[in-house]
Amino acid sequence: MTATRGLGPIIGVHVGLFAGGAVALALDPPAQGWGVLVVVTAYTAALLWACRATGREDLLALAGFLALVSVFQVLPDWVLADLVGTLRFPDTGGPRVDDVIPVAMAAMWVAPLFIALALADCRPGRSALLAGLVFLGAEILAPTLGLWEPVGDTHRLLGVAVYVVPPEAALGWAAATAFALVRDRSLPARVGAALAVSTFYLGALVLTHFVVDVAAWRITT
Repeated sequence: MTATRGLGPIIGVHVGLFAGGAVALALDPPAQGWGVLVVVTAYTAALLWACRATGREDLLALAGFLALVSVFQVLPDWVLADLVGTLRFPDTGGPRVDDVIPVAMAAMWVAPLFIALALADCRPGRSALLAGLVFLGAEILAPTLGLWEPVGDTHRLLGVAVYVVPPEAALGWAAATAFALVRDRSLPARVGAALAVSTFYLGALVLTHFVVDVAAWRITT
């Protein structure tokens, strides 16, 4: 994936994402939530179109797989927000899952994962490193932008819940590894792999939350 052929339109899609996102986030609720939903949905569709139109079948396959992963990422977010109680999504408008998570989150994971994995040429180790950096930036900005915020008794650094950073890096590794295994397989195989990636991520979240927050609290008290 290191060739730069056809990257112009794909880069343009990401410029459009940031421009559209800035406009959507400047709106007042409930228009803000609807705006974010439109932007991330349009981004995903535009990314798939740009990859296909420029003949980048490698990036098209990656974007399609990450779109599946992003849909399943609603499940870990749901667990954190509704069961564990360490994550909150402010209600800024638009449809929500169980009145807890914006439906927009089902498409919001595509961009950071695509950027990290594409730049890393889908090499698992590099994907983990870049995903960790990309998601760290997202976690720092998200509360300010009103997208999501950590809540509850969690150790934090720069406003970021420490326990989420290692799993987000591991998510990059898992997504790259799974994609390499199923990129040429049938749709059911890719769907199953995408679900496995999100399940792995959820397990990593629970484990690091226990180690960083629960076990550490018990040791110090």
